[in-house]
Amino acid sequence: MKPFLPIRALAYDYDETLACQGRVAPSTIAALSRFHASGGKMVLITGRELNDLQSVSPDLHCFDLVVAENGALLFHPASGEAEALAGQPPEAFVRRLRQRGVRPLSVGRSIVATVRLHYDTVSETIADMRLHLATILNRSSLMILPAGVHKGTGLMVALAKLRIPAAQVAGIGDAENDEPFLSLCGYSVAVANAIPAIKQSADLVTDGACGDGVIETIDRVLAGDLCGTQAHHW
Repeated sequence: MKPFLPIRALAYDYDETLACQGRVAPSTIAALSRFHASGGKMVLITGRELNDLQSVSPDLHCFDLVVAENGALLFHPASGEAEALAGQPPEAFVRRLRQRGVRPLSVGRSIVATVRLHYDTVSETIADMRLHLATILNRSSLMILPAGVHKGTGLMVALAKLRIPAAQVAGIGDAENDEPFLSLCGYSVAVANAIPAIKQSADLVTDGACGDGVIETIDRVLAGDLCGTQAHHW
């Protein structure tokens, strides 16, 4: 039988989990403050580029660490330091995608992002150029990163710095790209608006969608209703 452990940290996805249509509600921010005041640690994990995240959520100081670019960048809100966890995207690859009409196309420090519509073109380009890159889906979005880099790898780096085992973390998410980090956590939560595959694998599906589901999870953690277990990946 797996041992039950207290939840010491929460790991949140941003879009359509913590935030609804890109914005975090005041009631959700208040719940984050309650958890932080209790001594809990918080990690924000997003597929967004850091400057994009800061434009919609400028105050990130309630989080101990932020994993951006879907696991490729670690940001320290207290110091403002950004730490690359993966290499830069090949310029020739980005140039080829533009030549093939892949629009929109966003290029970060490590991530290249577009829409799901271009999945076949992107996959063919990676294969033709024999690049060690992987495609990651997030609802209607498509992200390209170095193979082996994802939200799970970013979370493990963050937790190592916080010195907290994944078994004592509750992860909250909604979409395909959240599965790698949710599967590492001792307790996994899917918000009510999550895709079916995430709901099916989660330990808990909240009654509320987006931020309301996060509030529900925080209230249950603070009440001692949720405990982590030794996740098999850990």
